[in-house]
Amino acid sequence: MFDNLIMFLNAMIADPRLLIAVLLTLGVILVNGWTDAPNAIATCVVTRCMSERAAIIMAAICNFFGVLIMFIIGDKVATTISNMVDIPDDNTAIIALCAAMFAIVLWATLAWVFGIPTSESHALIAGLTGSALAVVPFSTLGEATSVGDFFSRLFVHVKLAAWGDVLIGIVVSILLGFGLGYGVCKLLTVIFRNADRRRTEPFFKSAQIFGAGAMAFMHGAQDGLKFMGIIMLAFKLSGGVISENKVDLWWMMLLCSLIMAGGTAIGGKKIIKSVGMDMVKLEKYQGFSADIASALALAFCSFTGLPVSTTHAKTISIMGVGAVRNIKAINFGVVKEMCLTWILTFPGCALVGYIVTKVFLWVSSLIG
Repeated sequence: MFDNLIMFLNAMIADPRLLIAVLLTLGVILVNGWTDAPNAIATCVVTRCMSERAAIIMAAICNFFGVLIMFIIGDKVATTISNMVDIPDDNTAIIALCAAMFAIVLWATLAWVFGIPTSESHALIAGLTGSALAVVPFSTLGEATSVGDFFSRLFVHVKLAAWGDVLIGIVVSILLGFGLGYGVCKLLTVIFRNADRRRTEPFFKSAQIFGAGAMAFMHGAQDGLKFMGIIMLAFKLSGGVISENKVDLWWMMLLCSLIMAGGTAIGGKKIIKSVGMDMVKLEKYQGFSADIASALALAFCSFTGLPVSTTHAKTISIMGVGAVRNIKAINFGVVKEMCLTWILTFPGCALVGYIVTKVFLWVSSLIG
């Protein structure tokens, strides 16, 4: 039961590169906990269905089972992320991986300072891409004979097919999130149009707790799997062999869930406020609609292997819910800030990943 854990610990002791890569990835998971995971419980907390502490505990448990179950029945998301880049030299690859994780922590922390919910999924993809571009020698680029040849050489280590899945995932999560948010909320308003609101409160309180749990489960299924994929990739690059029995990695799933919950407990209040209060003022039935809509959108993307942002899906679903009452109910100032952050994440985090990777490679060459 503990053989795989002991083997992994011995590998980290023997290879400092693996130890650094794992610690930095856990740092990214912690940041994900305080910038991304709070989206799963934001509506549940602001509508006073659960206390913040109880919601965080529930999120940690649901995140764990989301990682566990989705990893066992289909780890397509983790595979897509681990195949984003292909750097032949393992030593260079693990250095670039460390740099990408460091870049994500820097980027996400800056966004958290301003209370803006970032997408660590997008940051992860951008950081890995920036690091892959950084390992291409300038001399190789200088030998390019045309613009097409230049870009072919520049992106030689980037799997553009995986980027295609990312772009498809963005479009699908927007359409599904908004459409389902609007549809579920509209359906509830029709079904309960003649009901006494005071008598429906207990039902929607319980329903929203269920919805928040489903959302936290899918957050684990998406983001938890992505970061597990990175840890397993680092282990593989250092010469380790991943167990074919997925249950042997229970300790990694538990570790990811606990670190993520710790991050939410440390700094989740700002994001809960931005998503659950500032963007749209929600009632319990609306919070339930947003949670179920985003959970369904994430479930579809997870089963089809599309890596998407849980932040993206949740906020788009809330916009769909707000549009049922009145499009003017949506605070487009907050939406604009979020969208700008998401758009800037790809070039911004890629640039940070590129620079950090160059620095890490330079330091590595000095150490020898």
